[in-house]
Amino acid sequence: MDSEEMRHRIDGAMVALLATVGADGRPHIVPITFALDEDTMFFAIDFKPKKTADLQRLRNIEANPSVSVLVDHYEEDWTKLWWVRADGTARIVIDGATFEKGISLLTQRYAQYQSARPAGPMVSIAIQRMTGWSAS
Repeated sequence: MDSEEMRHRIDGAMVALLATVGADGRPHIVPITFALDEDTMFFAIDFKPKKTADLQRLRNIEANPSVSVLVDHYEEDWTKLWWVRADGTARIVIDGATFEKGISLLTQRYAQYQSARPAGPMVSIAIQRMTGWSAS
């Protein structure tokens, strides 16, 4: 799969899995909604209920900004399986032009964010490498 096809598949997905590693070396994986812009992926902390505002994914990014984001497709017909992984460096953004750009992209992509704009923080991931696989 070439990089154009990988971007196309990422852009067509509505959910991905974010993998981070904490200061203790333990992995942590959570689902995210996201927006892709060139070589940058954005996700925001939104209004959905959370147990705490002190989120593990944000603590992990502060301790180790290296992250992976996995988008995949599964169905019973295994000839249609595929996955794409984007590896990059994440940074937490709380305001400014990058924050507004990420929010704008997310609200364009998800109708739920049009009526309840994410308050943030925003995470911006500079994609450094993409890999993928497809059964067909």
